Amino acid sequence: MHTMALWAQMTPQLQYLPTQTLNELYPDTFPLDVRHYLASWIEEQGWENFDVNNMEQEPQARRLLDQMVHLLQEVAQHNPNVVERVKLQHISRNLSVFQPQPMQLVRTVRDILRKERHLLAQAQGMHPNFPPFQQIPQGPAATNGTPQPAREDGKTDVDNLVLKVLEIQNCRQTLHQLQEDLNWEKQEMESVQGQNELDPQHSDQVKRQTRIQQIEYNYSVCAKKRMQLLHEALCALEQCQSCLILRIKSWRWEQHRATIGVHFDDNLGPLQTWCEQLLGVNGNLRQELMLATRDHGVAEQFHTLLESLAHLLQTLIQNSLVVDKQPPQVIKTQSKFSTTVRYLLGEKMAPGKPVLLKAQIITEAQARNLGQQGVVPNENVGELINSTAILEHNTSSKSTCATFRNMSIRKIKRADRKGSESVTEEKFALLFTTEITITGCESPYSIQAISLPVVVIVHGSQEINAMATIIWDCAFSEPNRIPFIVPERVPWKQMCEALSSKFMSEVQTQRCLDRYNLHFLAQKIFDQPDIAEDFSNMLVSWAQFNKEVLPGRNFTFWQWFEGVMDLTKKCLRDYWSEGLIFGFIGKQHLHVILQNKPSGTFLLRFSDSEIGGITIAYVGPTDNGGRKIQNIQPFTKKDLDSAGLGDRIRDINCITHVYPDLPKNDVFKKFFTVLSPPNPDGYLPFKLTTVVNPGDQCSSTTSIPPDTPMDIYGQSMNTVFGSNMNQGMFPSLPPSTPPYMPEQIPVQGPLYQSPMPPAPSSEEIDMEALEGILSSICQNTNKDLN
Repeated sequence: MHTMALWAQMTPQLQYLPTQTLNELYPDTFPLDVRHYLASWIEEQGWENFDVNNMEQEPQARRLLDQMVHLLQEVAQHNPNVVERVKLQHISRNLSVFQPQPMQLVRTVRDILRKERHLLAQAQGMHPNFPPFQQIPQGPAATNGTPQPAREDGKTDVDNLVLKVLEIQNCRQTLHQLQEDLNWEKQEMESVQGQNELDPQHSDQVKRQTRIQQIEYNYSVCAKKRMQLLHEALCALEQCQSCLILRIKSWRWEQHRATIGVHFDDNLGPLQTWCEQLLGVNGNLRQELMLATRDHGVAEQFHTLLESLAHLLQTLIQNSLVVDKQPPQVIKTQSKFSTTVRYLLGEKMAPGKPVLLKAQIITEAQARNLGQQGVVPNENVGELINSTAILEHNTSSKSTCATFRNMSIRKIKRADRKGSESVTEEKFALLFTTEITITGCESPYSIQAISLPVVVIVHGSQEINAMATIIWDCAFSEPNRIPFIVPERVPWKQMCEALSSKFMSEVQTQRCLDRYNLHFLAQKIFDQPDIAEDFSNMLVSWAQFNKEVLPGRNFTFWQWFEGVMDLTKKCLRDYWSEGLIFGFIGKQHLHVILQNKPSGTFLLRFSDSEIGGITIAYVGPTDNGGRKIQNIQPFTKKDLDSAGLGDRIRDINCITHVYPDLPKNDVFKKFFTVLSPPNPDGYLPFKLTTVVNPGDQCSSTTSIPPDTPMDIYGQSMNTVFGSNMNQGMFPSLPPSTPPYMPEQIPVQGPLYQSPMPPAPSSEEIDMEALEGILSSICQNTNKDLN
């Protein structure tokens, strides 16, 4: 027996509830309309899994709030009743009251569901015919705020639709049988009347007349029922299809958010099945309507129903084209890339002529004009190579896809930029269009799909800034926005979620950024040294993120953060995942946690003065018995490629215990390199050893007495080959910018000359390409000089 959903059980009982009870159960902040229109989705979420006092679950609660607003806006958009549509839009805006405290939404919905269960439990004794209440599972197997495919394939709704169609077909067959019986009885009556006048006293004739009247009455009742079932089926189909299109749009939205690391299930199988089932239901209903028109004559109501079915069919066909595998969101001209477009009704396409899918690149302005049906931009803003592909069916995967394997943008036409706007802030998209004929449909349908926003660059030096544009777009754009509008400022707490999610995704780790890391990031982006300040409600702007350089630096916040991610991904993933790297920490906070630690205590933190560096901060002694915090010159990817972090930590004798008090040789032992045996050719192996000279201080550094508060001092580092090298043979180098001392180079060799970056492979070098080349040269030159 099918278990009814909570709301399906609750709805009949609403009529028994006093108005006051209804108002208490569904407050103004969460009205009855939200509970009704989002019933299935609400009951699929794991509200009971939340600990409302645990602020670490706040991001999960905010995601549920965002999904709820998004779903309600979709319901409003597809509601044919203008009054309901305006009302739902107003309610969706009012849900913003939960934005500052999303946990309050969890409390509200959880309490409503609990009260509903309590009321249903009471109703069992009051209404014997009411179906028994089934407890909604709330254990670990319940959902955790992420939509579950098992409940999202629309199986229950489609099954009910199929049953409704079967009922209509049975009704038609009954009518057909009644019509045949009526024809027979009338024929018999006519034959009798032809012989004799109707004798009122003749019982057989009276019975036959009565039988004819009863058949005619039954036929009339059945015809009305048939019409009612057709109306009900059409409404159910419309509602089920709205849910499907809503889920397809949610899938696209989740695909968009996956760029910053949000979990995304890319399986389109359930959605394809759902599409195919609704197409079948639509065809069956269209057939039943045509038969009803034949049986009962052409009527206005039949014409209206057929028009509604045709509109639903067109909407379904046009919404079934999706970009399965997105193109890279940063595309370099003259470079190959690929993308895949999938048609969810591929198995229902009419055989014969192959379906050719065409791609073109469009601007942000052109994307905004796509809302008008059938409007395809005429102006060509980019020259796209290999821009056509055939929709081909794969029998093993049961998918119909067009794969563009070797696409390339040869040229791009830029829009006029305003003010300080950069080329890496300009967004484009790929538009895919085709005409498809569905089996059973006479005319072809023009359909289209648009990719996620992309940024087009001409040189690799623009990639990081272009990715910043994409990250901001994916993290902070709203569902159903006008392409491709994003806010200029966002709350810092939203930025925290985006940075942590992106860091985990990029590094491929389960360890997120903790509150200490995020607090330091806030200090850095807002240029606020106060470690006690709460930044959660402050607004961070796009300019602070990646247009303005950080104070005292020559790089932006994103450029610096991206450098840390890249270093961690390539050299430090295991160290980070095991919690051996403290990460982002300011010098004030560093002073607080290390000031009472014994000499030799150290921690690993990301350098805040250069891109892609990690440094060792440790407590060291002074000549007069005091203590001081020293920072070893940062290790870059180049350094760690020559000798791993574990080996460098092993070699440095002045650090002994990693914060808080763990012996370094125990913690980092698994990362130590074991010396290789002598080579067969007779050469002796060598190793690169890191040696720190605590005595190499900056000239401004002085020792402090034991009772004096500690300060932060510089530290030098020498890199030598082997343990027998005479350290005194290397000339001392002038100190670098405090607090670091320079690395001493043990061997002499030819100066490294940075190769000229390759120019774009085109006949002419435009100004944008030239700027990229010059930028790359400057960056490499600075690296060499430093």
